Amino acid sequence: MNAVDENSIKHIKQLSPLVLAFVGDSVFDLFIRSRLAMKKNESPHKMHIKATGYVKAEAQGRIALCLYDMLDDEEKKIFRRGRNTNPATVPKNADMIDYRHATAFETVLGYLYLMGEYERLNKLMNIAAEIIEQEGAGNSEK
Repeated sequence: MNAVDENSIKHIKQLSPLVLAFVGDSVFDLFIRSRLAMKKNESPHKMHIKATGYVKAEAQGRIALCLYDMLDDEEKKIFRRGRNTNPATVPKNADMIDYRHATAFETVLGYLYLMGEYERLNKLMNIAAEIIEQEGAGNSEK
């Protein structure tokens, strides 16, 4: 299952959703950059532009809506905590609803990462990437 001890589990479950999202944002960004590096033979600049198509709030908001029904009860609870949190700031180019859903998605990713649930984490991130790729955002320079 995972290698996280009982005290760590208790601590992780008490973390602020924004802290979990902070971790989840980095985890997803690294996953997408690694995915692009392994699939594409392009310049770092072009890969960076493509990566933003996956990690921007609008894309993550769509991912969150598609993935929600695939989450288990505990993940849905974490998702709702992330969605309902009040961020200090919202990026100027992001819609508030998209941003809340993106935060919820990142909260779940951060939670799974810290809990050591890497198999589940990778499954969800692969599905998330496929959602964006099917829409074409991962393959075009938007």
